[in-house]
Amino acid sequence: MHENRTSYPKRKTQMYQQLQELPKKYKVVSIIQMQKVRSTQILPLRKTLKGEVEFVCVKDKVAAKALETLDIPGIKDIIGDLKGQIMFIFTNMSPFKLNVLLAKNKIMMAARGGDVASIDIVVPAKNTGIAPGPMLTEFKEAGIPTKIDQGTIWIAKDSTPVEKGGIINEKLASILGKLDIKPVEAGISLYSALEEGQRYAEAEMVIDVEKIRNAFAQFHQEAVSLSIEAGYITADNVSQILAKASQHARSLSIESGFMTDETKEQILQKADAQARAVADQAKDYTPA
Repeated sequence: MHENRTSYPKRKTQMYQQLQELPKKYKVVSIIQMQKVRSTQILPLRKTLKGEVEFVCVKDKVAAKALETLDIPGIKDIIGDLKGQIMFIFTNMSPFKLNVLLAKNKIMMAARGGDVASIDIVVPAKNTGIAPGPMLTEFKEAGIPTKIDQGTIWIAKDSTPVEKGGIINEKLASILGKLDIKPVEAGISLYSALEEGQRYAEAEMVIDVEKIRNAFAQFHQEAVSLSIEAGYITADNVSQILAKASQHARSLSIESGFMTDETKEQILQKADAQARAVADQAKDYTPA
């Protein structure tokens, strides 16, 4: 927005007004940098998160001008995070939860030259419907066996031109696009977020849910083991503590020879074994 201008495009004015109003309505202001995001990734998110978030896609200069006038704790701290085309997500949801939800909503996308394959790219044997011509050479260069049948290019057998983690060149990306094969998994993550005055950077909002779940499971098991060892009874360990106490009592009864209905058989077996051992020693005894 130029200093001397008195009127602006309607869409830009609407975005400016939204950025003036929405930060006051929601607890969390989060930012996504759009240079790594395709429009096809945004549409499913709008449906999935409808009613919980509001999206505003805007240029950095418009956003900076709108935010710098707001009297909201920490809002000016995120102005430095506004670079190029960006998208704001306004919500009352924790930025950590929002980032986890974004990570879950990944989609498979068509490849571009230079993309990294997220999966083994398997091109199945089939009729491509593509007429013979220059494409034959491209299939050959990509390592995809073909044949001509009924006036079209057929893929002769299943092939894997690129394995997971490999680089997809432009020619292969073009072929995959024509075959409607989508080998690139794409997700969105927050670049920056502000929650009630507290700013979070990108790295701070990355949560490995599975790792945390496993850690909690381990901590729980260690706590249960400690409580059992200490004899501290809880609803989770009472049966294990009683079982341990019962086993100790049984062992003590057998060791001391104190008979009960549960231990008399084992005590008698132990006494019989000891008596047999003494008898065997007596047989071998030779007086001096």
